[in-house]
Amino acid sequence: MSDDHKKKMQERQTEQRKRVSELQDPEKGLVLVHTGAGKGKSSSAFGVAIRALGWKQKVGVVQFIKGKWKTGERLFLESMEEVTWHTMGEGFTWDTQDKERDIAAAQAAFSKGREMMASGEYDLVIMDEINIAMRYDYISVQDVIAGLDARDKRTGVILTGRDAKPELCEYADLVTEMTEVKHPFKAGIKAQRGVDY
Repeated sequence: MSDDHKKKMQERQTEQRKRVSELQDPEKGLVLVHTGAGKGKSSSAFGVAIRALGWKQKVGVVQFIKGKWKTGERLFLESMEEVTWHTMGEGFTWDTQDKERDIAAAQAAFSKGREMMASGEYDLVIMDEINIAMRYDYISVQDVIAGLDARDKRTGVILTGRDAKPELCEYADLVTEMTEVKHPFKAGIKAQRGVDY
């Protein structure tokens, strides 16, 4: 049994090494989309930010929609010298109840994100909840793709939020869809500090 397992793992190792040797470095930052109805889209993006920071890379964050409420990731990352953080949303659309104001805030946030992507100063730019801004047509997917096309070669970008546009998913290098299986909110449990925000 042990010899069979060792042989299978050696074959797998050989196959894996061959596949890795055939891969190519695109020599540019990648575009990642985190979408879906499940929890964890922003959390995953901020996990990538921590990974980048571990490699001494510079990170920029532009938050759409969420507004000025305190989150653990914001409190932590905003204090780091290698991170530039802009919270530019006015809050959830059901809170603002002012479409023109929401559109203006989303367009200002995207303008800031576009500037950061093109600057050549950032290894990673996270545009948190931008997919929601596109869902409500506060900014167009065509403008977002044009901004991604104009980004500096070194800059990778993560775009988060439910309902990512199909055109954006087609454009991206990686698309992850979070699927909700179970959520405490539906069981009447409040959001928990340190877990949910």
